[in-house]
Amino acid sequence: MAKKTAGGNAAFHNFMNDFADVEDPLERKRLALEAIDNASFGWYHVRTIMIGGVGFLTDAYDIFSVNLGVSYLAYVFWAGNIPSSTETLIKVSTSVGTVIGQLGFGYLADAMGRKAIYGIELMIMIGATILQCTAAESPAISFPAILTVYRILMGIGIGADYPLSSIITSEFAITKWRGAIMGAVFANQGWGQFLAGVVAMVCVSAYKGPLNVASSEGCHGECIKACDQIWRIIIGFGAVPGMVALYFRLTIPESPRYSLTEDAELNADNEKNSDAIMNDSNINIDYKNQDAVEREREISQDASSQQVEDLTPPKASFKDFCHHFGQWKYGKILLGTAGSWFMLDVAYYGLGLNTASILESIGFAKNDNIYESLYHQAAGNLILVCAGTIPGYWFTVATVDTIGRKPIQIMGFIILTALFCAIGFGYDKIGSGGRLGLYIVAQFFQNFGPNTTTFIVPGECYPTRYRSTAHGMSAASGKVGAILAQSCIGTLKDHGCEAKGLPKGCWLNHVMEIFALFMMLGIFTSLCIPETKRKTLEQLAEELHGEVDVTKQNYERKYKEESDINGSSLIEERASNMV
Repeated sequence: MAKKTAGGNAAFHNFMNDFADVEDPLERKRLALEAIDNASFGWYHVRTIMIGGVGFLTDAYDIFSVNLGVSYLAYVFWAGNIPSSTETLIKVSTSVGTVIGQLGFGYLADAMGRKAIYGIELMIMIGATILQCTAAESPAISFPAILTVYRILMGIGIGADYPLSSIITSEFAITKWRGAIMGAVFANQGWGQFLAGVVAMVCVSAYKGPLNVASSEGCHGECIKACDQIWRIIIGFGAVPGMVALYFRLTIPESPRYSLTEDAELNADNEKNSDAIMNDSNINIDYKNQDAVEREREISQDASSQQVEDLTPPKASFKDFCHHFGQWKYGKILLGTAGSWFMLDVAYYGLGLNTASILESIGFAKNDNIYESLYHQAAGNLILVCAGTIPGYWFTVATVDTIGRKPIQIMGFIILTALFCAIGFGYDKIGSGGRLGLYIVAQFFQNFGPNTTTFIVPGECYPTRYRSTAHGMSAASGKVGAILAQSCIGTLKDHGCEAKGLPKGCWLNHVMEIFALFMMLGIFTSLCIPETKRKTLEQLAEELHGEVDVTKQNYERKYKEESDINGSSLIEERASNMV
């Protein structure tokens, strides 16, 4: 019996241990993958979604809660008028850390294994969130600087969660509903944004007394104290969901699709198995035929080892990565997943991280009372999330395995192009109500469209040895787009407003036109991605990357050898010479 591997819990079952009695490592792996791919959807998969999804709920909460928290920070440290450069720095810092986490942990999951890394990202997020709640102004340390450092650290944990949760969910999901399972994990981002709005509304309502002052009077004394406590509660609550899932992530088994076994060790195992099979078949054979049998065994063993070695994909390395993706037929897939994510996130984070200011610009959150203004910002955020974001996610979950990933992504980019053109070019004509309505529809088609599919496809379309690295690179491209959008929108939406005596956000219509351009470019990058629905990960690796399924070939070879032996005259000859 093979040695059992460590790990396994109610959310991630150790399928390799189910077949520990199978000596051949390739056959054991084939049986485990077959059990994963062909299982019926059940509560086990629901638990997998919950544990993977908690990370994305936390990610979204941590990323977008700062959108609400900045409004309170402004009253505490800047008398209600935070400098745009400081606001941009605080918001962009998370995306900077996210890029580092996506690239770094994406590589580490391929180099060290999924089990060795999963769970560390939650610990980083939890620790950084707690540190943010303790940050304060001092004569020696700038508050924006220390908060930025903590948010970069938190961003590293958030970034790590993208490739890890995607590929682990993909490698443990059933083939038929893999897209829906991965989409459901990612859809928890919607619940994270919803939770951020709820926490903000509860806090504002609880502190109504101190906050219920006119904007013209300013926020002083108890009002500042209330705002200081509220932003710490909103940010700090993000540590709670991660603690729930930490145990399950730290105790996962290694993915059956991942192995650190060297080719020599794999061949040695196969040679050992070949010896065992031949020895079993040679029991009670006349010793005068032993030399011939031995020669036959050595020839069969050499052929088997050579065949396995030929079928085994090259070991992951920087040189092999560059050689593989340097070929257009493989590189265009990486261009498609990374390019599409970049185009999408320019608009997605450009809007998402500025919801409060955009709501104010389109006339929803304007108010002369501090309490009313903050309350309407939280309420507006909830309206957008409930009306557009959450339904969009779950429409994708319901249709991604029937319609397909590629059609949904292209459709989303086309509709978003039209919507942003309508908002931008018809900004004044459609009025504040029309802008709010189109903004909600845009939120819907971002999520029933490229925001979800750009997460799903990179977790499926790459070979196992580079699945996490390539997903991390694709996700990091998106966050580079987010940094670009946030850095630009922080200045462009207010471009020339003060000089012309106009209110903030006077240039928002042109920003929407720029977003429309990026959405149009996303249509073309989406043409480079493959359709991955209802195919096993091994099928996709073979079709898209020319990588032979070693477990399948090993099974077919062994089956043929056994058929040849059982049907050959040599068996009869050996039987007649038995002692």
